[in-house]
Amino acid sequence: MTVTAIVGANWGDEGKGKMTDVLASDARYVVRYQGGSNAGHTIMNHFGKFALHMLPSGVFNPKVMNVIGPGTALDIEAFLTELAYLKKNGVPTPLISVSERAQVVLPIHRLFDELEEERLGSRGFGSTKKGIAPFYSDKYAKIGVQVADLYDEKQLLKRVTQSLEIKNILLAHLYGRETIQPEALLPDLLAQAEMLRTYVCDTTSMLHGACSRGERVLLEGQLGALRDPDHGIYPYSTSSSTLAGFASVGAGVPPYAITDIIAVTKAYSSCVGAGPFVSELDGSEAEELRRRGGSSGEYGATTGRPRRVGWFDAVATRYGCMVQGANSVALTNLDVLGYLDDIPVCVGYELANGTVTEQFPVGSMLEEAKPVLQCLQGWRCDISGARTFEELPKAAQQYIAFIEASIGTAISYISVGPNRDQLIKRDR
Repeated sequence: MTVTAIVGANWGDEGKGKMTDVLASDARYVVRYQGGSNAGHTIMNHFGKFALHMLPSGVFNPKVMNVIGPGTALDIEAFLTELAYLKKNGVPTPLISVSERAQVVLPIHRLFDELEEERLGSRGFGSTKKGIAPFYSDKYAKIGVQVADLYDEKQLLKRVTQSLEIKNILLAHLYGRETIQPEALLPDLLAQAEMLRTYVCDTTSMLHGACSRGERVLLEGQLGALRDPDHGIYPYSTSSSTLAGFASVGAGVPPYAITDIIAVTKAYSSCVGAGPFVSELDGSEAEELRRRGGSSGEYGATTGRPRRVGWFDAVATRYGCMVQGANSVALTNLDVLGYLDDIPVCVGYELANGTVTEQFPVGSMLEEAKPVLQCLQGWRCDISGARTFEELPKAAQQYIAFIEASIGTAISYISVGPNRDQLIKRDR
């Protein structure tokens, strides 16, 4: 059996979508196992450029079954909108299955996300306002709505009523808004349920069968290790586990089936959202890197916000690879750095007490940490046409070797551009 988890080593926005799209050509299933429409995967292929938020990144491969797993926060509106978006742009109708056990992001979740971020103001956590934190709050308070509930109107009304009992008190007394009647939510939910019906099935049994037959399965993670609520930069984290260790739970496959974990990281650092970011740049230096980054600059695929950018952070990435359990790394956006004479790399953190550490510390210590930088020689040329490691300039090879040694995990893939074919595979 071959099950591969493709996960982020950093704050998200590492290039997982491209890696999933490329590797899906040899897979039978691609599974989203956590998160919802709160982060986007930007993909460029022969169909064009796409930003996916809810659909798995295997939808451009007609033989791949794309699965929304039980651990996913299913935003039905986003799901249907993206399907229409693909069709409009000439993408053949993809194969899709949605777990009957997945839970649904409701309009009230999005509303509460917006209201709370507005209330917090400058103390906010940089939410994308897609309803994710309120959704997971309901899920673990056991008042959420499963996909299966959508097809039992009596059960659906009961679940929505339970959810609104507390929320209406908050609406009236915390946010000063009008309360919501449960019956008001049902017509839209029931209509969406009918449009979703043909995709709904028992995906867990389907994937267990795939594993027993030895079919190749890709598990597509959302965000990165440093956004994990247990191991990341809490409270500036997301609300579901971003780690490969959760992939078997969120996808519904046996833990022992996952034989390969690919951690994706950029050749520099970027993130969208709040929280400590030790190697962050500002001013003209940041703007130059942001402008050159990716296929159209470093701007969030979901929010459109300018991404915070910085030099490659070996401390954070080594930690991210460790907690992901990665046995290989995909290094993306290497071509972006071709304009630099010298390329700084963050190799340590100077803490507030003056000590220097190479270990990734807890959040309270990160707030005041400063980067310890080591400069490497740049290559000052376009490498986007390279297709083998040997075709890369010597300085680029040395940069890769330095990063590989610094993070302690083999770099098996090197991306030198946004397109599918701009990828170097190293046989290690």
